[in-house]
Amino acid sequence: MHIGVCKIKLYLPESQSLKEKRRVIKSIIARLKNRFNVAIAEIEAQDVHQSAVLGAVTVANEVKFVDKILAQCVKFIEENSSVVLIDYETEFFF
Repeated sequence: MHIGVCKIKLYLPESQSLKEKRRVIKSIIARLKNRFNVAIAEIEAQDVHQSAVLGAVTVANEVKFVDKILAQCVKFIEENSSVVLIDYETEFFF
């Protein structure tokens, strides 16, 4: 069993309130869950209206597959026009 964890730091330049931020983040989370079948949640900076930190986790029998899924998640977020990807870290557990 291989577990991949990705911590994704985002900047939301157009967000003027927590309500706007949560709308954008909930949309991203829902689309990532549906498209890539990952467990994902906002894990830090919940009360900052222009920043968000997401944690994504996936499990598979091959580390290549885990890495591929998490890389696709990061690419999907990069292509989203409403947020700016600041940084991300990926860790693997065996």
